[in-house]
Amino acid sequence: MPSSESIKTKAHALGFDLVGITTGNPPAHREQFRQWLADGFHGEMGYLARNVDRRVAPPARSIIVVGLNYYTGDSPLVARYAAGTRDYHDVMGEKLRQLAEFIGGNAKWYVDTGPILERDLAQRAGIGFVGKHTNLISRSHGNWLFLGVVLTTRELPADEPQERTYCGKCTRCIDVCPTRAIVAPYRLDARLCISYLTIELKGAIPVELRPLIGDHLFGCDDCLEVCPWNRFARQSPVREFRQREMPALTEMLSWDDAKFRQFFAGTPIYRIKRRGFLRNVCVVLGNTAGVEALPALNRAVLDSEPLIREHAAWAVERIRSQAQREKVPGAFA
Repeated sequence: MPSSESIKTKAHALGFDLVGITTGNPPAHREQFRQWLADGFHGEMGYLARNVDRRVAPPARSIIVVGLNYYTGDSPLVARYAAGTRDYHDVMGEKLRQLAEFIGGNAKWYVDTGPILERDLAQRAGIGFVGKHTNLISRSHGNWLFLGVVLTTRELPADEPQERTYCGKCTRCIDVCPTRAIVAPYRLDARLCISYLTIELKGAIPVELRPLIGDHLFGCDDCLEVCPWNRFARQSPVREFRQREMPALTEMLSWDDAKFRQFFAGTPIYRIKRRGFLRNVCVVLGNTAGVEALPALNRAVLDSEPLIREHAAWAVERIRSQAQREKVPGAFA
């Protein structure tokens, strides 16, 4: 059977930037997680409330936790994790499958696909600490990390946990959040988070929150972006994470299902389907565009999808109101 050191060597050879080993004991913040659910902070993410007992008590004697850097530089409209050409679940999954096969036995792997509190386990495995924005931070890589785990019935020597945080008095992530979703240090109300609103929320975005979304088309990196530990971030070598150029928003607003599928299939954006994506396009146009976007939005007001129609109408009214205040010609085109 492979030793702990050989497992770590294999993980690094597969391209993982960080690897640590911890026990299968319940995560330290299991009761805080239960309270977070009880407070309803998970919103419509009902899957988080399922299999709670397994989340707080992983069925394993040892857990290997890995981190993969996905930093790719600027991404003005789409959160970095989703800006590439391939879904990170697939990229990570291939590597984790190979690692699980190397470990052997009854090893099982997960990357956001199982009832696992990865961040707690990552901190306990010593590869980082949970910051005030509730994301994992590595002192060597910053906070641009995908996390994955391999559960095994084997008992392996555990690494020293990261027992303290290194945020100090810094509150940059809390201060920068447009919707004030970080309601207290280490406590996130997902119902206010732009990533939740533009990805997880399936229906209409609350009207009062739409202006706060700004130009965030899919997800939000604001709280991650300002973290001082990102001074150690480095460019990811994974080519699938490299950003690709996006068409103009008004062009994408005219896409049918086939065109949307052709461009986004195999990427994280595809999961919200055309209706969710064009909903977001309308909100961003309403926040950032001028009267030049009105023809495209007016056509979207007639879309067959009610969700798109409603958000397009909101964007039209917002742009027209702004143009009227500024006495811009063509406000009622």
